[in-house]
Amino acid sequence: MLGDEVVDFDEDGNFFAAFDRDAPESLLLTAYHRIGRSISLPLAISPREWDIERVNVPLRPSGTSEEWWERREPEWLAIKEARDKETGAQGWRQQFVWPVTGRISGRFGRQRIYQGEPGSYHSGLDIAPGNGVPFVSPADGVVVLARTGFSLEGGIVIVDHGAGLNSAFIHLSRLSVAEGDVVKQGQQLGNVGSSGRATGPHLHWSLVWKDSRLDPLLFLPPMP
Repeated sequence: MLGDEVVDFDEDGNFFAAFDRDAPESLLLTAYHRIGRSISLPLAISPREWDIERVNVPLRPSGTSEEWWERREPEWLAIKEARDKETGAQGWRQQFVWPVTGRISGRFGRQRIYQGEPGSYHSGLDIAPGNGVPFVSPADGVVVLARTGFSLEGGIVIVDHGAGLNSAFIHLSRLSVAEGDVVKQGQQLGNVGSSGRATGPHLHWSLVWKDSRLDPLLFLPPMP
C-alpha cells in the first residue's frame, strides 16, 4: 500500500507507484506478507514549485446546466471506466518516449488563484506541433477508449500501460486506433487537432496512476 492506495506488483516483486501533484509531505509505504507480517517505510515527499498566477478577479462559477450534464455524464463515465480497466499491459516498465515533439504550450500543474480562491490546475502536458501532425504511443499498452465528439475532449484516446498507469490524449482531429487494440511504443495513435473545448490545435497528454495525476515530463528524456 502507498498510503491508502493498493500497489500492484509482478511475479518478480517489481511495482510502480507515484505521487499526486498535491500529495502530503509524507506517505507510508507498507508491504504485507502472506504469513501476516508487515513492513512499513515512511516516505518524505519534497514539495515542488508550480507555475502559480495570482489575479485580482473573482473566480467564475463552474455550475453546469442539467441539460449539459445529461450529455456529459455518459462521457465522464466512459473515461472513468476506461481508466479503471486492467489489461495486463507492460508499458509501465519502459522508458517513455515523446508522443510528438513541438512547442510546449501548457505545463502540468499550472494554476490561477482568483482573489485568493484557487482555480483547478492544468492536469496534463500540452504540445503544439501543428494541426494534423501524427502522434504516437509513449509506451506499450492497450487502447481502452477511442472516441470522437466528446463535449470537452473532442477526439480522445486512452492507452492503459498496466500497473494502474494510463495515458489520455485529447482534442484529436483523427484517430488511428480502436478500443481493444494492442499498441507498441512509437505506434501512431492519431493526429493532433483542436476538437472539443480547445483554443487551438495541440495535443493534451494526461498521465494518471490510479487516482493520481502525474507530470508527463518526469517520464521523458530531453525533447530531441
